[in-house]
Amino acid sequence: MTTSLAVSALAFAYPDGHQALHGVDLRIERGERVALLGPNGAGKTTLVLHLNGILTPGHGTVAVGGLPVVKENLREVRRRVGIVFQDPDDQLFMPTVAEDVAFGPANFGVTGAALAARVRTALERVGMAEHADRSPLHLSGGQRRRVALATVLACEPEILVLDEPSSNLDPTARRELAEVLLDLDVTMLMVTHDLPYALQLCPRSVVLDDGEVVADGPTRELLADTEMLGRHRLELPFGFSPALRGWRAGH
Repeated sequence: MTTSLAVSALAFAYPDGHQALHGVDLRIERGERVALLGPNGAGKTTLVLHLNGILTPGHGTVAVGGLPVVKENLREVRRRVGIVFQDPDDQLFMPTVAEDVAFGPANFGVTGAALAARVRTALERVGMAEHADRSPLHLSGGQRRRVALATVLACEPEILVLDEPSSNLDPTARRELAEVLLDLDVTMLMVTHDLPYALQLCPRSVVLDDGEVVADGPTRELLADTEMLGRHRLELPFGFSPALRGWRAGH
C-alpha cells in the first residue's frame, strides 16, 4: 500500500519558545480516512501547517506521497495537500462558483478543455454542478462548504485535510456533507472536535494532546474509552454512545 502521509519525529517550537509539537509520528496510507482529535491547544493546527510547508520543522520530516515537504518541493506539495478551511469565506472569493473552482488548477497550469473538465468533475463530486454560474454569496452555508471542498478536489490532491468540516452546519447540511465525503475516493485527514462525525466518517482516529500523539486506533474503540477521553478533555455529546446501532465508521 502506498503511503499518502509520513510524519516522522516532528518537533516544532514557536519563536516565543512554546514547544507545540514533541516528536510526532504519523503515517496514513492511501485511501485511509483518519480523524485528528484533541483539545484546543493540542497542536493540531500546528501539525496541519507542516503538511503543506507553511511551517518548517525544528526537527523531523514530513513527506506527502513520498515527496519530502521541503522548500524546493513546495509548489507540488501544495497541490498534493488540499486543505478545506473551517470558514468557506477563506476559500471563496471569485464572482461565480465555477471561477472559484477553476482558480486552483489554473494556478497549477491547467488550461482550456482540461480546466473545464476539472471544474465540472469537482462540482459533480460534491453535488453542486447545477450551481456553477451562481455567486457563492447566494449559497447556503452547507452549499458553500461543498463548493470550498470542490475548489480543493479540482487540484486532484494526494490527501484532503478538513478543518472542522461540520462546524456551523445544520443537521441536513451536515448529513449531505457526510454523504459527499464518504463517497470520495481520496485519502482524508479530518481535524475535528465533533466526535460523532469522526465516528461516522473515519474508521481510524489519532488523538493529539500537548504536542504528542497519545492514542491511535479504531475510532469506535477510542470513543468507548471514556477515561482516555476525559484525560485529554474530549467529550461525547450527552446520551451518545459509540456502541449505538447504526453508527458505523466509514459506512
